[in-house]
Amino acid sequence: MAKILISPSKYIQGAGELKNLGTYAAAYGKKALILISSGGYKRIGDAIKESFESCGCSIQFDYFNGECSKKEINRLAELMGSTGCDLMIGVGGGKIFDTAKAAAYYKKTPVLICPTIASTDAPCSALSVIYTEEGVFEEYLFLPANPNLVLLDTDIIAKSPVRLTVSGMGDALATYFEARACQRSQATTCAGGKTTEAAMALAKLCFDTLMGEGVKAKLALEAGACTEAVEKVIEANTLLSGIGFESAGLAGAHAIHNGLTVLEECHHMYHGEKVAFGTITQLVLENVPSEELEEVIDFCINVGLPVTLKELGVEDITDEKIMAVAELACAESDTLHNMPFEVTPKTVAAALKAADAYGHYFLGAENK
Repeated sequence: MAKILISPSKYIQGAGELKNLGTYAAAYGKKALILISSGGYKRIGDAIKESFESCGCSIQFDYFNGECSKKEINRLAELMGSTGCDLMIGVGGGKIFDTAKAAAYYKKTPVLICPTIASTDAPCSALSVIYTEEGVFEEYLFLPANPNLVLLDTDIIAKSPVRLTVSGMGDALATYFEARACQRSQATTCAGGKTTEAAMALAKLCFDTLMGEGVKAKLALEAGACTEAVEKVIEANTLLSGIGFESAGLAGAHAIHNGLTVLEECHHMYHGEKVAFGTITQLVLENVPSEELEEVIDFCINVGLPVTLKELGVEDITDEKIMAVAELACAESDTLHNMPFEVTPKTVAAALKAADAYGHYFLGAENK
């Protein structure tokens, strides 16, 4: 099988870049449907409108209904048809992006992605994660192409809640470890081939950036400052992780995240927060050296990512709940089977329990 690397056609990151959105959009269509949350519209709707003045592309806003479900995707595809929109623009966070990408795919139009947060690696990918109306993971929708353009205004992202960027670090944290597992197992990646050396290098750079800049970035954001460390972490969360996961592969961490969606207690947690715990669980499954496990858990504690099931909201931990997570994580169509060894619900359940115990151990050591 061939090695394949895929990426968005253009990636733009910088302070004040939202003012150029209309100019960029005009190169792709005449009328854009802009998918945004009601809160996002209140914050930056006027700035978006201003960017489209005299650019030759008209716009129509529509509010996201809150879940990347088949019902919402179909609603937007129908709306694009009835309003004559020939371009989709997703503004906001990961579920908006995935919904916008899917609707654009079904309508065969270009799609532009404009993150206002750096909480996931969804912006750059040719993938939509589909959930049920109740928020339970349903399936991956693999798309034939990546977004035409990804634009990040770091001034806006730096003003978003710090927890969201930290969540993005949790999502990005998995990138290298899942890529390494896929390389070892020679698994087929989301790009449809084997991993390239370039994708592995980006995945490793993603991890190194988090280790070197993550804590600094969090402290800077808490102080209201957009420093070079913040810029580097935004790139790691979005571009490095986006290309890394897609072209180097997903394995245990994201499958365990998907398993956690079966627990209603976890629904209030962000994607990257659950992925971070999934990363720890994957490392337990792999029985990595203690030093590597400690580095990852310490990083999570230092930036504020959950390292126990209690921190994910699961107060009453039972064998039945653990097994339900493990069974969904081991679904035949999920990526846990990209690990370089056989996995079963029983081994995943054991790893979940052990990961939770290690998290409590290191939290206790931090508090002494």
